[in-house]
Amino acid sequence: MSDTSYLNWPFFEDHHRALAADLDAWCLKNLPVDHSDVDQACKSLVAKLGVAGWLKYSAIDPDDPKPLDVRALCIIRETLARHDSLADFAFAMQGLGTGSISLFGTDQQKEWLRATRAGTALSAFALSEPRSGSDVANMHMTAEREGDSYILNGEKTWISNGGIADIYVVFARTGEAPGARGLSAFLVPAQTSGLTVTERLEVIAPHPLATLSFKDVRIPAANLIGEAGQGFKLAMSVLDVFRSTVGAAALGFARRALDETLNRVQNRELFGAPLFDLQMVQGHVADMALDVDAAALLVYRAAWTKDSGAARVTREAAMAKLYATDHAQDVIDKAVQIHGGDGVRKGSVVEGLYREIRALRIYEGASDVQKVVIARQALNTKTAVYGNQIVGGS
Repeated sequence: MSDTSYLNWPFFEDHHRALAADLDAWCLKNLPVDHSDVDQACKSLVAKLGVAGWLKYSAIDPDDPKPLDVRALCIIRETLARHDSLADFAFAMQGLGTGSISLFGTDQQKEWLRATRAGTALSAFALSEPRSGSDVANMHMTAEREGDSYILNGEKTWISNGGIADIYVVFARTGEAPGARGLSAFLVPAQTSGLTVTERLEVIAPHPLATLSFKDVRIPAANLIGEAGQGFKLAMSVLDVFRSTVGAAALGFARRALDETLNRVQNRELFGAPLFDLQMVQGHVADMALDVDAAALLVYRAAWTKDSGAARVTREAAMAKLYATDHAQDVIDKAVQIHGGDGVRKGSVVEGLYREIRALRIYEGASDVQKVVIARQALNTKTAVYGNQIVGGS
């Protein structure tokens, strides 16, 4: 049983605590699932999450469009990640994939949310390209207006749910201005003519990932999400919401690693005594517990700030993602070390966590990029406080 005392922090309301308890009970009955066929596992998980009602948190209700509950999103991702990494992935992509529609979509576009919230349609977020990952403004894919249509040409890569999604939110250059100011977002059903999967990508922790080709893909102009030229702003707004949840997933991995470690050090004997009796092991456990709580504070501060009405939480979300993912890596590495040979045995819990955590330090804004974001936000804050003159100091 994981420590749940953090749910008593003032960040949460009673319905969040009930959500955490109910979801944990569901996870104990339904997770983990067989990962041998990743595509089928993800489809099955989305269906199960939909039937159970958990996906209703992933996107707004078209009939009752209240803002997304970011604390709920984080609790769900943390809990699912603690039980089954692929379940977390399946839930997360339903949210990230439709985030643009939830925040900026028309009533007609939001009809898709009925299917994604029910688990009958899978979604994907198509932003990255071979030459533009962290540098979104360097995007090369184009969308040209032609009458009442847009024609899309280009390539997207590292697309989660690529090849199994029913709907893609695709970002392309429409050319209203240079760089980031000339991008737009579009809703593209997977069966649209000219959209093909050119490569399935295999990574150290198997997930459905693909490279997509768009060749003269014609979509109605009504599939433009938000306004033309506002695609970068739209993408950053979506990441502003969901970036904290990446930290929450990392937190779930770290909590599981800590749980596994506590079981190990109490039940494994070394030199005639429990492993925990070694002061060096106690030091490792203390570091792990500290990193878990510090990450939780940053993740749920960011989520609470957004839920409290902040227009943007760029700084808070970047800090949460950076700290939680980087330090989850440290926590899991210590867990592997303490488990010894069992820690690197294929199929063991901590070995799986070791492979799963690495990607979280890259996707939705790599750790080094988050440092740039945090530094710029710190400078902007100081400028706002002291005026245009930047005050130095050590």
